[in-house]
Amino acid sequence: MARGGVEMLERVTVTVPEEALETFEAALETCCRSVGFFLDEANGTWIVEGLREPGSADGDLAAALLLAEAASGVSPAVERALVPAGGWLARSYEGFPEQLIGHRFAIRGTHVTTPLAAGRITILLDAGLAFGTGEHGSTRGCLLALERLAKRRAPDRILDLGTGSGILAITAAKIWGKPVLATDIDQRAVRVASANAALNGVAPLLRVIGSDGWSAPMLARRAPYDLVFANILARPLVAMAHELSAHLAPGGTAILAGLLGRQARWVMSAHRRHGLVLKGRIDDGEWTTLILGKGRATPDGKNPG
Repeated sequence: MARGGVEMLERVTVTVPEEALETFEAALETCCRSVGFFLDEANGTWIVEGLREPGSADGDLAAALLLAEAASGVSPAVERALVPAGGWLARSYEGFPEQLIGHRFAIRGTHVTTPLAAGRITILLDAGLAFGTGEHGSTRGCLLALERLAKRRAPDRILDLGTGSGILAITAAKIWGKPVLATDIDQRAVRVASANAALNGVAPLLRVIGSDGWSAPMLARRAPYDLVFANILARPLVAMAHELSAHLAPGGTAILAGLLGRQARWVMSAHRRHGLVLKGRIDDGEWTTLILGKGRATPDGKNPG
């Protein structure tokens, strides 16, 4: 839709409690061009925002929100407003400066024109595409954890579960030159991550597939994994703790993120019950990244933890 010659997008916004965040994010992703969420620290609620073409498939939007309400038991007010598409893209560029993370990594949009940061592994992304741009505390935490692991022997089998824009999978492929399997529940994220892999010259190493958690058969076929990234949310991390442990190789490492600091004990307890132990923790503002390890089996076949 154009207004006065200016292309317009519709912004759809809901404010929900933490337990309903994943449900409403998934609902908006079914009918929006991009979806983002952020924490309102003043009252502990989450603001979920989607951008879409005005008037497109209004019935699908209404149905998705109704299903989210039924699944979560939460009925938030829905705010809808028209915003200039050009202004949205400009704000995306303005809000996505080059990110220097740790001592080794740089994440920059294709719109950035300054020289590449010397001595760093650079990951290029298109700021016009959502699914993660590196400025989020959970992504930074994962990259800092990866920086620690980069000093060790290269893992042979790597999985990025819930890859989003592909930042972690691309970085791992660049560091070690090893094949990486990446998954996402959202098919648009699968396409974006694949495009970003090509943009960064690692397409031959990175395979991106659609999967709801561990459901895709390929995940089991390629297991066990020496390194697993799971930058998702606390609730699904807890729900999938058994599957993570089952698919992680003895001596393997898992990097878990997408959880708030106050959720770390809950997430850690769920994984400890399945034989994983805490190897490290990185806090970045409200967000926490956990580095977990799986002990090597003893001669009697038991995992010592």
